[in-house]
Amino acid sequence: MTTIATHDGKFHADDVFAVSALLLTVGDDAEVIRTRDSGKLKNADYVVDVGGISDSDKGRFDHHQAGGAGARGNNIPYAAFGLVWKKFGDKLSSGDVSVAKRVDEVLVAPIDANDNGINLAVPNMSRIFPYDISDAIRAFIPTWLEDDIHLDERFKETMFFAKRIIELEIKRAEAVVAGEMKVKELYQNTVDKRLIALPGDYSWKDTLAQFKEPLFVVHPQDGTWRLYCVRDNSHIFKSRKDLPEHWAGLRDAELANITGVPDATFCHRNRFMAVASSREGVLALAKLALLNS
Repeated sequence: MTTIATHDGKFHADDVFAVSALLLTVGDDAEVIRTRDSGKLKNADYVVDVGGISDSDKGRFDHHQAGGAGARGNNIPYAAFGLVWKKFGDKLSSGDVSVAKRVDEVLVAPIDANDNGINLAVPNMSRIFPYDISDAIRAFIPTWLEDDIHLDERFKETMFFAKRIIELEIKRAEAVVAGEMKVKELYQNTVDKRLIALPGDYSWKDTLAQFKEPLFVVHPQDGTWRLYCVRDNSHIFKSRKDLPEHWAGLRDAELANITGVPDATFCHRNRFMAVASSREGVLALAKLALLNS
């Protein structure tokens, strides 16, 4: 039986996700051991986040040794999850390097950064902080009021959670990579590049942010057609151009009357999105928004 060893005691997103990625690679029938016993670590097939050795060919994935275990081109150091993903990410992504790279950027590197003490986001409100995947894993650690709950049992719970997250992020990355190709092609073939009309609900935010012209995008979603504002950075809530101020918060007849678009049904009060029932209706809203820009 394949054995995967990691440290005992409190767990973190890094060791949880590293072990989970290995389980997805070698199979769920592998035995997971939580220990710091040097003999058990030596005999394990894979050792994660403990042991002081980084040697992927020998199944050793630690980053706590002097000098660490290297860093990415963006200077985010590798933690255990990153080392496992560096070795097996392409395999888990069905050989698609672009998908593996996307998962690293979205999921793996942020966990590595957190485990290495690097802040990717700086809070700007007193006592209010971003809640990320590392916080979600931390929630599984029993508190001092839960003496009857063992850490190893909670660790098992987190592995089910982490494996599912990895699987879903791979699927999402596959869609993003495929969608990016479609969005770029449609952008190139669009005459007025201020408005990009997509025939499907492709992932477009990061792709269109690369180009300076697009202000709005339309596409089908959940049985309706959506008009969205394009942002320079999909992670910062600031549109290049807001929808008209007098549309804000209007619905159905009110929005239809003020726009002259019969099937207009909704405009978000923050003016980054509007909805119509048909493609023709949403394009009419988009053209009005362009006239207002």
